[in-house]
Amino acid sequence: MCADRTIAPAAANGIRTPARWYGEPWPWLLMAGPGLVIVASMITLWLAVASDDGIVADDYYSRGLAINQVLTRAQHAHELGLAAHAAFGMNARHMRIAVAPADGLPRALRLRLVHPTLALADETIELQQSAPGIYEGSLAAAATGKRVLMLEDETRTWRLAGETSVYPGATLELVPQ
Repeated sequence: MCADRTIAPAAANGIRTPARWYGEPWPWLLMAGPGLVIVASMITLWLAVASDDGIVADDYYSRGLAINQVLTRAQHAHELGLAAHAAFGMNARHMRIAVAPADGLPRALRLRLVHPTLALADETIELQQSAPGIYEGSLAAAATGKRVLMLEDETRTWRLAGETSVYPGATLELVPQ
């Protein structure tokens, strides 16, 4: 047997022929790095396509123009002296909001729970008046994590907002913002 791995013995005449390239470890070792990079880039491409982060809005320009309207609605809520206290039920699905002052409020209000980064996790519910200044409603699924709550009337003339971490029994003050 030959101690040199690069040369394989010939059958009978003692002439040594070079071993096949695929029998050597060095070509495989040199190809492993670029091969791993190709596999990693394919996985990265799949993750980028499969998981839309939703952070960048398609209508960023019109949203920028709408900021003045939002400021006007917050100013109107401030002029009316509105403030609200929101409470999540023990299952983190039921919402109860007390709005003061209670006079002149509509029969229903709109509450938006906005996730800071994932638009798919946003939810809007209609709150119905159960008593003067008291509104109740239920979410489709229990909300968890950080959320921005925005309370508006049906005609969107005023807006109250606040930010909280949602958990069963959580409470939050909503103020003009």
